[in-house]
Amino acid sequence: MKTQQDAAIFLLRITLAFGFLSAGASRLNLWGNQSSGWNNFVTYTAEINSFLPQSWAAGIAVLSTIAELSIGVLLLLGFQIKKTAWSASILTLFFAVAMSISSGIKEPLDYSVFAFSAGAFLLSTFSRYAWSLDHFYNN
Repeated sequence: MKTQQDAAIFLLRITLAFGFLSAGASRLNLWGNQSSGWNNFVTYTAEINSFLPQSWAAGIAVLSTIAELSIGVLLLLGFQIKKTAWSASILTLFFAVAMSISSGIKEPLDYSVFAFSAGAFLLSTFSRYAWSLDHFYNN
């Protein structure tokens, strides 16, 4: 039973990590033709945060990209998982709420942003993280 739970927690951690890293890679044009690109992301950031001054979009885009890439790397390595997963949950919840305000509830539901946030929150609740730097340092 413990091995199955460890595997499920590991899979959750890795899929969340790759989700964050993929988003950042797209903005930095690392996905080639499938990339969104930086300028498109800044425009999208302004649309999603339509309730904020448009001049804030570039700053929000930079900060969110730094946060997402940092979260992705930390989750992939399995370092400070509880704190990182909690941060991931809050960041994606803010994103889901901003999407809901600016685009309606359908868009964050279609893109599973609430589910992503809930998955990150769930990851933050476990007491043991096998196959991680946290496990290595705590044993």
